[in-house]
Amino acid sequence: MSNIPPCPKCESPYAYEDGSQLICPECAHEWNPNEVIVDPDAIILKDAVGNLLAEDDKVTLIKDLKVKGSSLVLKVGTKAVIKRFVDADHDIDCKVDGHGQMMLKSKFVRKQN
Repeated sequence: MSNIPPCPKCESPYAYEDGSQLICPECAHEWNPNEVIVDPDAIILKDAVGNLLAEDDKVTLIKDLKVKGSSLVLKVGTKAVIKRFVDADHDIDCKVDGHGQMMLKSKFVRKQN
């Protein structure tokens, strides 16, 4: 039995080896099985000090932020949990402690360790 994985592009089980590359005869996709596959649609965000952020990370605010449309101000040190990333100006959808769901910019948060 062969231990060659199916084609990552079309899921064909007929891939074969050619040197260090694997080739799919159905869609002509070539790939190196030792390379890490990166999703090109994945959103990669960093916090204010350069730490990589992930969903469900806990973060704190590094600056007082006014909430648009109200007189509410989120203070420095307010904690939040990242729910998801969004491809927009406010790129983090999170739950802010004591204030509910809000959209924040990643440049105003720091990842908690």
